[in-house]
Amino acid sequence: MTALTDADKDAIRDAYSNMTEARGLVPRWGQRQMIAEVANTLARIGAQSLDNSSSENDEPGSPVAVIEAGTGTGKTIAYVIPALVLARARGKRLVIATATVALQEQLINKDLPDIQSGSGLDFDYSLAKGRRRYLCLSQLDRLMAQQSGDGHTIGLYPDEVEAALPRTALETYHAMLDALGRGDWDGDRDAWPATIDDDDWFPVTSDQGQCTGRRCPNISNCSFYRARDGLQDADIVVTNHDLVLSDLALGGGAILPPPEDSIFIFDEGHHLPDKAVNHFASFCRLSSTLSWIGETQRALAKGAPLLGMIHGLEAVLEPLPALFDEISLALGGAGAQAAQLLDLSEEGTQHRFEGGVIPEELAIAARTLDSLWSRLTGRLATLDRGLDDASEDDDLAPRRDEIEAWQMAVGAMLVRAEGITTLWRDFAAGAAAEDPPRARWLRRRPDDEPDAVDFHCSHILGADILREQLWSRAAGAVLTSATMTALGRFDRFCARSGVPADSAFKVVASPFDYRRATLRVPAMTSEASDAQAHTQELVTLLPELMDEQEGSLVLFSSRRQMNDVFDDLPREWQRRTLRQDDYSKQEILRRHREAIDEGQGSVIFGLASFAEGVDLPGAYCAHVLIAKLPFSVPDDPVDSALAEWLEAQGRNPFMEISVPDAALRLVQASGRLLRTESDTGRVTLLDRRVLTRRYGRAILDSLPPFTRQFD
Repeated sequence: MTALTDADKDAIRDAYSNMTEARGLVPRWGQRQMIAEVANTLARIGAQSLDNSSSENDEPGSPVAVIEAGTGTGKTIAYVIPALVLARARGKRLVIATATVALQEQLINKDLPDIQSGSGLDFDYSLAKGRRRYLCLSQLDRLMAQQSGDGHTIGLYPDEVEAALPRTALETYHAMLDALGRGDWDGDRDAWPATIDDDDWFPVTSDQGQCTGRRCPNISNCSFYRARDGLQDADIVVTNHDLVLSDLALGGGAILPPPEDSIFIFDEGHHLPDKAVNHFASFCRLSSTLSWIGETQRALAKGAPLLGMIHGLEAVLEPLPALFDEISLALGGAGAQAAQLLDLSEEGTQHRFEGGVIPEELAIAARTLDSLWSRLTGRLATLDRGLDDASEDDDLAPRRDEIEAWQMAVGAMLVRAEGITTLWRDFAAGAAAEDPPRARWLRRRPDDEPDAVDFHCSHILGADILREQLWSRAAGAVLTSATMTALGRFDRFCARSGVPADSAFKVVASPFDYRRATLRVPAMTSEASDAQAHTQELVTLLPELMDEQEGSLVLFSSRRQMNDVFDDLPREWQRRTLRQDDYSKQEILRRHREAIDEGQGSVIFGLASFAEGVDLPGAYCAHVLIAKLPFSVPDDPVDSALAEWLEAQGRNPFMEISVPDAALRLVQASGRLLRTESDTGRVTLLDRRVLTRRYGRAILDSLPPFTRQFD
């Protein structure tokens, strides 16, 4: 089945008509365009796999749509209705992944209930979260038993057992147990009525390694498994990009529906390539790893009497002390080499290996460490399996609580050891050139210890990761946001995401009349590249450009410049300005809205996090001022490695990376102004390079069609 059937068309048309009538909405041309694009693309499911490229024959393209939908399109309705109809017709599940918690909450609490009640479509939906969002009863039981001095529990590390829990934490834990017992709470952190500090929450959660799964004695009351089981009946699963990537890394289908049975919607889809790069990066902090080795060695020695009773495990434990010593020695040697390289580098705090190729001496050390850590992970895996078998051994039933505690402990050891093994395997592979290369670098932290060195390795593009993990497996996918293009083209996104070449690409214009807003580039005497002169001119210009009675948002590319400008502003402007880092983001937005509601002016000084995902409609934001073109920081090792690779091919990284990235960020920043169809206002760009540099025209052309004023 490779095309929309009449039944598909009728179902989509009826649902959309019902929705617009029920909510009193006016059908939008852009929204209807997007519905058609999603429907026609997902109708290709079954025709070919997502990783096939287009050919010269008449085969349909891949069932992947990349859609830029301008602000105000109403994209949630535009993707949910056709995707849900096609998912049912093709026997698939719908997985909607967002990049932010705010959009997840909007989907679950508003958008999906509205569609459910207004469209006439009968469907169920559920929110999927990772294990760390749920209480682990076994961890809580263990922690409470340790505090009461129960001898059947183990303290894995000294800092877990020697320090008594704060009274407030104990009160919280007792309240949690009471709420669970009464059925007033489901173990979801986000459903707890009060704020929980990370330091209190983290010890009572578990990760993939610590979880003993269906053999856990608390499985019938496990909050995570109850939530996961609830996903089985949901037609739509709402989650986030990170959990999709985590599930794929586990093989797919571990938490979410299997990718082969899923249609993925990636809202805020422009984030997905960077999320993939970050998710599959590897890392080793030398000092904490050495500490972990010592603590783990002592913990296993403490557990040897019990573990040695389990068939076959004594032989597994016996070589571990010598292996730990070998690893510590090898880590020390690698750390000494890293320190020498950092001492020779220009900055002294960071050293990136050109082309991702590491020196032969360090490569030898990395291969040794890869071998040693592989041996350790193998032995920990054997311990894990032995403990799993022992948990069902009737002869060991009196020690079952201790065995369960050790299962959790060894599982955590194994997960950490596997992560460190990945880093050294990645470094060992850096002895030869790759295409594209990975970024490999060292970083020295500002500590006094000589081993305060971090080892990093990262892909420079998410394309290969996503091709292997996602596009080759998923039934279909839609990626959408207001900023999928850069400089008016999808090239940047395609290169970074690896979407199939024969995907559907569509730009759906916003229904907003951008002529209601003005883009101004004022006359200035300084160049934005001269940081000191530019900062001083901003101090003078900002009070002249801003209206003290309005809501204004001033966006900076540099925290230093933001603080320097704020410090030199007149006192009356400092009083009405809310600066990032002085309060939480949500508190800044709350205070800003409150001031505007009271008829006062208010100004927000923010960095990149305020340039995206901030919704300040109407009077809350009448003026957006952008201090500089948002070029990326030049010393980022991943960006530097990508630029180096492009240069080696005779390409221009500034025009291929820096300019498109800056254009995309500028569109996002200017998008903070018009949030509803009735909004008006001004965008002021305080960087004349957009007029004086050759690349400036391309950046200007990528912006919405504001009324322009260039002084």
